[in-house]
Amino acid sequence: MHKILCSLLILIGSTISYSQELYDINTIQEIEITFAESNWDQLLDNAYASSGDYILAQSVSINGEVFDSVGVKYKGNSTYNPNQNKNPFHIELDTYKDHKYEAYTDIKLSNVAKDPSFLREVLSYQILRQYMDAPLSNYANVFVNGSLIGLYSNSESVSKKFVDSRFGSKKNTFVKCNPPEGAGPGSSDFPNLVYLGQDSTDYYDSYEIKSDFGWQELIDLCDTLTNHTESIERILDVDRTLWMHAFNNVLVNLDSYSGGFTQNYYLYRDDYGRFLPIVWDLNESFGRFSNTGSGNLNGTPAKQNMNHLLHVNDSDFPLIQKLLAVPTYRRMYLAHIKTMVIENFDDGSYFDTGQALQELIEADVQADMNKFFTYNNFLNNLENDVSSGGGPGPGGGSTVGITNLMDSRTDYLLGLSEFTATEPNITNISLSSSTPVIGESITITANITNGQSIFVSHRAEAGAPFNKTEMFDDGSHNDGSANDGIYGADIELTSTITQYYIYAENDIIGKFSPERAQHEFYQIAANSTNIEIGDLVINEFMASNDAAVADQDEEFDDWIELYNNGNLPIDLSGYFLSDNPENISKWSFPENTIIEPNEYITIWADGDEDQDGLHASFKLSAAAESVILSDIDSVVIDEVSYLDQKTDISYGRFPNGTGDFREMNHTFGAENIGTTKSEDTSINQSNVLVFPNPSAGVVRITSDKTMNAITILDISGNVIYAKHIDIDRITVNLEPLSSGIYLLQVLMEDGLLEYQKVVIL
Repeated sequence: MHKILCSLLILIGSTISYSQELYDINTIQEIEITFAESNWDQLLDNAYASSGDYILAQSVSINGEVFDSVGVKYKGNSTYNPNQNKNPFHIELDTYKDHKYEAYTDIKLSNVAKDPSFLREVLSYQILRQYMDAPLSNYANVFVNGSLIGLYSNSESVSKKFVDSRFGSKKNTFVKCNPPEGAGPGSSDFPNLVYLGQDSTDYYDSYEIKSDFGWQELIDLCDTLTNHTESIERILDVDRTLWMHAFNNVLVNLDSYSGGFTQNYYLYRDDYGRFLPIVWDLNESFGRFSNTGSGNLNGTPAKQNMNHLLHVNDSDFPLIQKLLAVPTYRRMYLAHIKTMVIENFDDGSYFDTGQALQELIEADVQADMNKFFTYNNFLNNLENDVSSGGGPGPGGGSTVGITNLMDSRTDYLLGLSEFTATEPNITNISLSSSTPVIGESITITANITNGQSIFVSHRAEAGAPFNKTEMFDDGSHNDGSANDGIYGADIELTSTITQYYIYAENDIIGKFSPERAQHEFYQIAANSTNIEIGDLVINEFMASNDAAVADQDEEFDDWIELYNNGNLPIDLSGYFLSDNPENISKWSFPENTIIEPNEYITIWADGDEDQDGLHASFKLSAAAESVILSDIDSVVIDEVSYLDQKTDISYGRFPNGTGDFREMNHTFGAENIGTTKSEDTSINQSNVLVFPNPSAGVVRITSDKTMNAITILDISGNVIYAKHIDIDRITVNLEPLSSGIYLLQVLMEDGLLEYQKVVIL
């Protein structure tokens, strides 16, 4: 029995960071589109006006990487115009062929038709991603048939790939909350989540379902929001929604749910049944759009002083009205507003970021002969209002300066009574144990002042809803003395990682710790207790993979599969795999590699650690070798030695997880079936027994079928004993051998090979 070391981490965690070259904020991309036709613009205009289909581009080059036969079309609503030279593009790399650049197939390029500063979209996404999952965004110079069209904002597509990368699934209900025919003056089709009854056709003009199903689930959300708000957390991620409302309000982003068309967001229903909002299309953020739905904000002062509780009593905006009618949700919303204002605007950091972005793109803006504003407008609009230019559609007229808007808006918001009132204060968060193990309860304590209702919210699985546990200062929750300002709560650790945050509120406003919760959180790392030998095993491997299983890069590499026979998750962080008994610490598992009970994890043994996923630093030999698994103390957990391997035939345990190794058709990431035939004939397989095992030297080998030959090999694959026989039992004297692990290979009368590990003491 070996007790694995465990560690406790108190850190701020969040969602995965997605930083790749295509959306590197400091790199201007170069995208070149080549059409075989010289009248490509007319072809794209015709397609936009009729079918909306893609036009075949002869090639698209992204930063020098060329893709042939690519789909391209114009996109956009008010930013598209057939009479302008610079229209927004949607490039789909896999329309005709299975192309992708990095992990991406869809490239969305906006023409910056509404923004003299060239900052609004990129800077707004930069701020938003601190608080909720949102697209990556940067800049790209776009060329068509060798001519520069101009500088575009390049923002990640909100697609099934997006939700899969952030939320771990892509097959659930996915709704684009924009009218399919486009919003505009005179439109009455708003994706505002107002409940219109159970007839799905009443929703068709306001929403677009991007999944194979989902109308009824969307109707259920509208019904719950309007008629059953007490159950809203069952079907909606409320905290993420409150962050969206706070962002739209603080940045005066009214071409959104908070504005007249209640649009420009997506809803994806996760595997836990909750809709998650995703914000998109931020080209008119920072006060560029004026329609609130209850009037226009005419002039800069009206935008600077826009009501922080806009639509709180408006039934046409139920996602705001119904949520903010709940006192706790309102206080959470106020806390989010205050955090966002202080972290980005009160200290002027947004200006520093905007200035750095303008310095990055200044020469490219100047070179853009098709831009919709002058170069001087670009230079001025970060700080000052500009009145010239304006692009197509309703985007003409004055554009408020970003700092002119936000500096005054910051003063306005932080001067309101809700934000000058005393807020709760959360300090000195601590845990009762520095070495927690799964299955134990741990006490979380914190010093909290000016709070009346305090909760610790926690979850044992990333992405799952948080569970709330009330914290008390009563002396009965391991919190010290009653009324000493130290609050405590007990939570049970059911997984290797527990994520948590603390929320406190008084009659006016709430406070989170960490302040960006739930998007960020603290973590507790616990470990399984007393892992037994046999709980974690090498279950199957393939050392000659020609065409059996491909990795994520479509390469047929060697692989090793582990299996957790136990009842608890096992953290493999710091465990080792090797193919060399002289160096069992050859490759170490990365941090936070977890194998759940009765689950599998596969490692590609290809010597290429730069690839995504688990890729060991060594390759397996198809000839005789070993696979060795050891723990963080370099104690061997499991080991298997093998002889020459057949191509595309794996070597695995049968029965799964506990049996001896044999050749079989691979069952990659699944239960081993123990046969090399197309049908399962495992019940007819022979059964070789070796006893005693471990042995002092003399072993008896028996089988329920005739054995034709036996061979014993050492861990390096050297044959040390071989004998042809035609019997079902034999005694072999191995006393001259050194202590260690040996491999017994038995050739059965039906031609199958059986293997057993023999331990000599």
